Amino acid sequence: MKKLLAGLAVAVGLALGAGAAQAEQVKIGFSPEAYPPFWSQDASGSWGGWEVEIINAICAEQKLDCVLTPIPWDGLIPALGTKKIDAIMNSMSITDERKKTIDFSDKYYNTPTAVIGSKDAKFDATPEGLKGKIIGVQVSTVHAAYAKKHFTEAAEIKEYQTQDEANQDLTAGRIDATQADSIALDAFLKSDAGKACCDMKGYVAPDDEVLGPGVGAGVRKDDAALKDKLNAGIKAIRDNGKYAEITKKYFDFDVYGAEGQTN
Repeated sequence: MKKLLAGLAVAVGLALGAGAAQAEQVKIGFSPEAYPPFWSQDASGSWGGWEVEIINAICAEQKLDCVLTPIPWDGLIPALGTKKIDAIMNSMSITDERKKTIDFSDKYYNTPTAVIGSKDAKFDATPEGLKGKIIGVQVSTVHAAYAKKHFTEAAEIKEYQTQDEANQDLTAGRIDATQADSIALDAFLKSDAGKACCDMKGYVAPDDEVLGPGVGAGVRKDDAALKDKLNAGIKAIRDNGKYAEITKKYFDFDVYGAEGQTN
């Protein structure tokens, strides 16, 4: 009996090993910075948040062994090109400029872009309202590109490696405003520091050329197979309710945006 049980254990072990060996490993590049509620890190160093859960759901649906791989934000696209990572899933907007270098999956969310500033300052999120202001943006983002294109009469467009650094300078009074995704800025405004200093000044005017149709997974142009798998995973979790299940934990609305709007 012991020999039989031992044989069964070996057989099960081999079967599990074979299954694990067949799982395709995909290195998912992300910038290791807090961007709540999309990305946050717990005391043990593990990453969680809406986008992390969505990544896990897409990978589970497609039976991909996805490994979160930290890369500085402005190094993500170069790392994809040199195959240090296989995909970028880090709230990266789909834009024509980026598509000159990389390809994208269909979008998996699309939320408005907003501007916040000091409670004591009265201005709106328009070129006129931001005239003469110092605006903080994260480097190599659609927000930096938008600010440079539309807020030409600002006193300065100051770029930061992380959005958190821009928020800190806004709190300290070193800049007048910062532009970013409205959901991320809303999360900051709900923090102790954000509640004390700042409020929402409004949403910026649409510019599809700069802001794009939403956020997608960045992949190499020659990796159509992975793009197809990610697209299938996105569609599947939208269809089977997993996307809605995850979203309800973080938001009281559907962050996907308009239906039928894809890459």
